[in-house]
Amino acid sequence: MSESISSKMAIGGHPLHPMLIHFPVAALIGLIGTDLAWILTGDYFWARASLWLVGVGVVGGWLSGSVGLLDLLIVAEIRRLITAWCHAILAVMLMSLATLNWLLRIDQAEAAILPWGLFLSLVSGATIALTSYFGGQLVYDHAVGVEYEEAPEPSKPQ
Repeated sequence: MSESISSKMAIGGHPLHPMLIHFPVAALIGLIGTDLAWILTGDYFWARASLWLVGVGVVGGWLSGSVGLLDLLIVAEIRRLITAWCHAILAVMLMSLATLNWLLRIDQAEAAILPWGLFLSLVSGATIALTSYFGGQLVYDHAVGVEYEEAPEPSKPQ
């Protein structure tokens, strides 16, 4: 078992980046569904839902990404990992795509969905998958933000 790498951006030993990233990821994945729902129904509700989801994804993603970036810059052991740089670069690309998607929709929620809004949503979804792959490698292969504890010996049945 390799030595774990502690996160400096943590509360009570719990790394903040993995706690924060789930919400923007869920919002940006949900965005694909609401875009498709608008295409299928033409109901403005779905265009408005898409606008909100991409906004939540962008604001939450930049917040979470900033926390992850601080860990990358502060912790030398993380900075030495090529996987960490791949994860970070893809995350910046993802947030740039999502930000563009949001900016296109702000004044024209419905008009922006086809073709560019949906295209950006789909590319963002694919980028999330790749970025998540590298994030998973950081946790499972490099033990970034993982604290190992010795498991207690199982008690014998009486």
